[in-house]
Amino acid sequence: MVAVLRKIWAVYAVVLFLLLMLVLGVPVLLLHMALTPGERALRRNVYFLHHIFTPIYLALIGIRLRVEGREYLSPERSYVIVSNHVSALDFIVNARAYPGVFQFLAKQELHRVPIFGWVVKKMCLSVDRSDAASRARSLMLLRERLAKGWSIFVYPEGRRNRTAEPLGPFYDGAFRVAIQTQAPIAVQTLTNMREICGKADGLDLRPGVVHIVWSKPIETVGMTLEDLPYLREQVQQTMLKHIAKHTFLSEKPHLTSSL
Repeated sequence: MVAVLRKIWAVYAVVLFLLLMLVLGVPVLLLHMALTPGERALRRNVYFLHHIFTPIYLALIGIRLRVEGREYLSPERSYVIVSNHVSALDFIVNARAYPGVFQFLAKQELHRVPIFGWVVKKMCLSVDRSDAASRARSLMLLRERLAKGWSIFVYPEGRRNRTAEPLGPFYDGAFRVAIQTQAPIAVQTLTNMREICGKADGLDLRPGVVHIVWSKPIETVGMTLEDLPYLREQVQQTMLKHIAKHTFLSEKPHLTSSL
């Protein structure tokens, strides 16, 4: 019975997202683009999606966020932001948990999703993972956006982790860009998304509290590409530490703080 209710809630969340995007999201984005074209419109639209649209949507599906470590992030700096990737809800949580604005690096396949695909095409940086030339262009574009003062968000796992392991294998792209631009890496860990969303595949969702941890940004000044394996390992170990800590606390209810 619980599994059926979770599927019903997940269907409700998907339908609500598309309807809310159609009646609220797209009209506001078009209005901003009409009034202030170019870079200003993009920043306004990203802010609207991350800090107005997203909290409304999360409230309507019963998802609350508990965020630790926001004080480590400076609004004056540009980061390469990385996070683990477990569910289809991650990108909404990722956006809401960050105090400023950033651009996602999104897979090109998302362009085919009705309504949402148009938003991805306009608001995100896209990559065709099957094409080496497209991946190279994406890395170049990421460097350009960082130089213009944007933070950029990359899932180092590349896609949702469908394994039983806490993390999937990491690709090098995010770490390569951070080293080449000497930008700090901001590490965000979603510690309990599997409790909220179940498996990476299928419809599975329940209301609840998502626990997110920001770690102190990792500086890359002075690093070279020879340091890339060390940097990648450092980020992996940071995420694993927070996931393991949450798992331990969730198994010891008397150690967890009340909401």
